[in-house]
Amino acid sequence: MSTSQTYGNPAPLGLLGFGLTTVLLNIHNAGFFPLTSMILSMGIFVGGIAQLIAGIQEWKVNNTFGATAFTLYGSFWLSFAVLNLLPASAVTPSGSLDIGVYLAVWGVFSFFMFIGTLKISKAHQIIFASLTILFFLLAIGDFTGSHTVKIIAGFEGIFCGASAIYTAVALILNELYGKTVLSLGMVK
Repeated sequence: MSTSQTYGNPAPLGLLGFGLTTVLLNIHNAGFFPLTSMILSMGIFVGGIAQLIAGIQEWKVNNTFGATAFTLYGSFWLSFAVLNLLPASAVTPSGSLDIGVYLAVWGVFSFFMFIGTLKISKAHQIIFASLTILFFLLAIGDFTGSHTVKIIAGFEGIFCGASAIYTAVALILNELYGKTVLSLGMVK
């Protein structure tokens, strides 16, 4: 006897977790409001936990790219929140250099994930290219202490998060309507 299970697509959940949290944090980076518990809570629950759930579900549907991306970026959001919530001590980063290195490492990872998107869609390419740029801009801002670079990164991050939201909504609507409502620019 054969049993077959079908699963929904976990990618919209992961993309929305990433996109909504990225937009919110980068509205802060662009200088519109301070870093608050609202942003950190969003990072923990929406950026972190929701993406971890999506990443685990991506493994169930045999999508290594999605599983890796959502699980690690969910972990990024959790680590970001912890870095901002831990009191200053010997185990927390001591300054901009440490955080700059942290962000640069994520930029390198994002670049490698961008290479993977060359086999997926233009929408995914935009997300990961803009994310790579975002991490490197934030790292440069921390390395140099440039407030201007951080503001530029904020606006670039809003674009990055919005592109993830667009992609998630396109996946949802295209599935619901059984046709292309919003184009993803699929790679053939």
